[in-house]
Amino acid sequence: MERLFLFPVMVALLVITDSYLLPQYELLQKQLVQLEEAEGGFDQFTRSYKTFGIQRKPDNSLFFKEWAPAAEALFLTGDFNDWDKFSHPYTKKEFGKWELILPPKQDKSPAVNHNTKLKQIHPRPTKPRSLRTYEAHVGIASPEGKIASYTNFTNNVLPRIKDLGYNCIQLMAIMEHAYYASFGYQVTSFFAASSRYGTPDELKQLIDVAHSMGIVVLLDVVHSHASKNTEDGLNQFDGSNSCFFHSPPRGEHTQWDSRLFNYSSWEVLRFLLSNLRWWMEEYRFDGFRFDGVTSMLYHHHGIGTSFSGDYSEYFGLQVDEDSLVYLMLANHILHTLYPDCITIAEDVSGMPALCRAVQEGGLGFDYRLAMAIPDKWIQILKELKDEDWSMGNIVYTLTNRRFGEKCIAYAESHDQALVGDKSLAFWLMDKEMYTNMSSLVPMTHIIDRGIQLHKMIRLLTHGLGGEGYLNFMGNEFGHPEWLDFPRVGNNHSYHYARRQFNLVDMDHLRYHQLYAFDRDMNRTEDKYGWLAAQPAFVSAKHEEDKVIVFDRANVLFIFNFHPSKSFQNYRIGVEVPGKYKIKLDTDETLYGGHGRLDHNTEFFSESHPFNGRPNSMKVNIPNVTLLTHQSSSFVELPNYKLQA
Repeated sequence: MERLFLFPVMVALLVITDSYLLPQYELLQKQLVQLEEAEGGFDQFTRSYKTFGIQRKPDNSLFFKEWAPAAEALFLTGDFNDWDKFSHPYTKKEFGKWELILPPKQDKSPAVNHNTKLKQIHPRPTKPRSLRTYEAHVGIASPEGKIASYTNFTNNVLPRIKDLGYNCIQLMAIMEHAYYASFGYQVTSFFAASSRYGTPDELKQLIDVAHSMGIVVLLDVVHSHASKNTEDGLNQFDGSNSCFFHSPPRGEHTQWDSRLFNYSSWEVLRFLLSNLRWWMEEYRFDGFRFDGVTSMLYHHHGIGTSFSGDYSEYFGLQVDEDSLVYLMLANHILHTLYPDCITIAEDVSGMPALCRAVQEGGLGFDYRLAMAIPDKWIQILKELKDEDWSMGNIVYTLTNRRFGEKCIAYAESHDQALVGDKSLAFWLMDKEMYTNMSSLVPMTHIIDRGIQLHKMIRLLTHGLGGEGYLNFMGNEFGHPEWLDFPRVGNNHSYHYARRQFNLVDMDHLRYHQLYAFDRDMNRTEDKYGWLAAQPAFVSAKHEEDKVIVFDRANVLFIFNFHPSKSFQNYRIGVEVPGKYKIKLDTDETLYGGHGRLDHNTEFFSESHPFNGRPNSMKVNIPNVTLLTHQSSSFVELPNYKLQA
């Protein structure tokens, strides 16, 4: 039996009635008019990557064009002229632009040698209804202590991602960055894919193969700031402090030690918007995760600021209107040119209408990251005993989001895996992960508790926390170590800058059990589609029993977090009358559980209203702790999902 939901629908109106959002939309309209008058529209404006930089002409001459308004002179140097710094000067043009033409050689080949390759392009996958994202870093995607390659990712990691049921990959640290340990967030070359992993063609092959698997690929784009490097970055590109950036102090981020863009500059807009289009066209990315959006939106950059949700925090002099309009412009252009483009905002402030269409006065993002959720899980594991967990507080954190604005829920990301913090698995099991993860010996109390909670936390987040889900590579199987890039402080070691996928392939280690659960969790969502459904109805968040019950997309979720109590004939409310069966069970032995639930059992509802639902039924919920006749403690936190 299928269930039917009746929900009010929010419709995009031509007239914006929210007085706070109307000024934002008017600023966008003004910018679009200026683009039309000066450049012939945003279509031509964002094709500037075809006229700036290096362009090869039909006769094989090379045309160079740059914007450097404060420069007194500009020269081209390289292998082709034996690194002569002054032999090839640019000619200065109007509006701070510089040009240089290199004629072809006598044999008609380009003056600068280039090896051109052509290849077939796979079609882009359609935009997923339920976004299940695998956050990944190419360089650490290998068990070996080295920088891994695009080719390694294509051959060895993409098949795992496909098997796990993820339909989206978010690639980090692709934009070229000189300092590897910056995790890619100190960009030096915006129009270059990082060469440390391989060639541009190998990255293109990675994306093409992902597309052939039905997986969309997003770029973690950094337009919120740039590296301070002057030798290989944009900083002081024309000799001044204010070419692409605001002059100090406004143009400097004190915590990130980086430069901040001047979004009111016409040529900066050309540079950044063309950059977005270049990644879409040249490499065929399917969208972007915009980093550091909170820093962009406010003059205070979110430093030392807390957000309560009051409108006065989001609409006032503290808002940087230039960067706000840039984000609206970027989303408007991307979604107009590429209707299936996906954009995600990393914003911790909760800016209203961040994920509403620009026509409604919003900023136009498809999703925002639900950044409070991983912080809540880490806070619980660090500070609270199991018996002190508040079901109401957990549910509140997972459901506290603006109506009509889609969120990406996640229990942990790369932030929690970095050195100085711990992943969920490490918080739960710590040093015992090194010695007691073998299935050849009985589980210790710590390993048992950790494995069960790891699954429950991820499923609860997946089912209740948003309209999309994200996992950082390796965390799906409880990767046992933190992440630390080679640097002076660790003697430039690559030991922790890797992901030990080999652990999953060892059948006697329990990592493969966590992997199997993550895989089947995603596959079950793919079948029933709860991420694309309306928000869940939570019928129980019982503090004493430590039980959470909710239904979403015709699926019933039951969680028992109690550390000691079992419940027999426990009544729960259900919306749809009929027969229910278990479809996913964290206590299944395949997933490192104890197999205490009979999957052949059928549950029948009664016409007995309960907890806000018109029907109800009774189920048995095993307790958390099982004591054997030897009095050894096994922690079990089974929960199961029922399908009407």
